[in-house]
Amino acid sequence: MKISEVIQKMKKYHRGIAQGKPIDDATTRDQILYGNPDQECTGIVTTCYASVDVIRKANACGANLIISHEALFWNHGDHTDWLEEAQNKTFLAKKQLLDETGIVVWRDHDYIHSGIPMNGGYVDGIFHGVMVTLGWEKYLSCDPARPMIFEMPETPVKEIGRQIMEKFHLTGLKMLGNTEAKVRTVAIASHILGGDNDMITRIDQENIDLLISMELIDFTVSEYIRDSAMLGMPKAILAVGHFNTEEPGMEYMVHYIPEALGEAIPCRYIQSGDMYEFMIA
Repeated sequence: MKISEVIQKMKKYHRGIAQGKPIDDATTRDQILYGNPDQECTGIVTTCYASVDVIRKANACGANLIISHEALFWNHGDHTDWLEEAQNKTFLAKKQLLDETGIVVWRDHDYIHSGIPMNGGYVDGIFHGVMVTLGWEKYLSCDPARPMIFEMPETPVKEIGRQIMEKFHLTGLKMLGNTEAKVRTVAIASHILGGDNDMITRIDQENIDLLISMELIDFTVSEYIRDSAMLGMPKAILAVGHFNTEEPGMEYMVHYIPEALGEAIPCRYIQSGDMYEFMIA
């Protein structure tokens, strides 16, 4: 099967509707970011980010298609003209590696978030994978199409942190707020980047105790959680990171690729890796 056919079958497997409209292949982020798709697919690697090490490992295991959730060249839209013009050294070296290996990189972002088939409907493929990896299916307390809120027996914040580090294969994570608290309502938050009045209102009105966050700035929600904790409320944040949080969804993809393709093509997941190291006083 050609790589181009693999990509089309993967698109067809997903729901393909975002914000109430069919995904437009001309404008979606889900493009072939690099390589020639008119070659036979020798193997597939799924990952959150096609880093240099992921490309090397994919080549070593004989795969020539990387399905990546995020962009390849460090910017929204994966534009490369500015890098070509500047003759950016890291860009040129990564490009050379891709040329030497013949690897194709296809981004699957909008499609996987639009939904994968599950129990007669569709669920967000990334956050479903996160839920399954954590074993939190029995705690789900929101629409399963986007599983991001969980009600569980009272559990120490640090115990949840240890679960995440173990199951996501992380070296650590940041905590803030009442980190000694026991919590019940846990929410996966996406981007906390400012202008977060709605999120603060939700935390208050829905009695959310713990946020598992991707990006997290020092302002807005972080300040609110700290003040809440200082007032004795069981409020905390586990700042896991964007790629670290979404990576399990790309690992889960390996389970349904054979069904999507209807053909046995070697497939494996390669973790793009916890990008953080921690220096502790």
